[in-house]
Amino acid sequence: MTTEFKVSGYFYEISGFKFRKFLDIKENDSKLAMPDLMVVMMNPGSSYPLNGNDDSRAEVAAAPDRTQYQIMTVMGRAGFTYARILNLSDKRESNSNTFYKFLKSEESKKVPHSIFDKSRSKDFENLFIDTTPVICAWGVNSCLCGLASMAIPRLHQDNIIGIKKRSLEYAYYHPLPRVHQKQIDWANRILQQITSK
Repeated sequence: MTTEFKVSGYFYEISGFKFRKFLDIKENDSKLAMPDLMVVMMNPGSSYPLNGNDDSRAEVAAAPDRTQYQIMTVMGRAGFTYARILNLSDKRESNSNTFYKFLKSEESKKVPHSIFDKSRSKDFENLFIDTTPVICAWGVNSCLCGLASMAIPRLHQDNIIGIKKRSLEYAYYHPLPRVHQKQIDWANRILQQITSK
């Protein structure tokens, strides 16, 4: 799978915290200059810059994580060649519970870590392609409702693809549930939505 795609991202640090602004996944032979698919997830997990510099402040080659392989699977089956991943939060953290604690902390209020924050409108306008399908897949933890409520109004509702949790507003199931069969089910249901649009 990695030989078919090149993965790159923009990594930066503020106040000792590690962040990632975006991640691009592009087929090696893609001729596209702009993404044909947008994906919005929770936060950067275990992907990292291959050059080892967590504060490059430029687009650099990156190692994908397991969730991004799920996105590659959907891309390959649906015919997309260039996806861009944005997150509700730029904060890099592979442990979800640690990330939720960060969201509740005073430190999280000191850094504009969400691209959907009004103070980062220019970042959003430069990176988000609003004419493409957008997969919403940030998970269903209630801690994310504040960030998700900022994100949803910025997205064109007709373009949204995702598996919504009915009992919780703004909640969309994550691409990589722990049970393997559910991972397959997620990809299949997303593909059904894509083909029905």
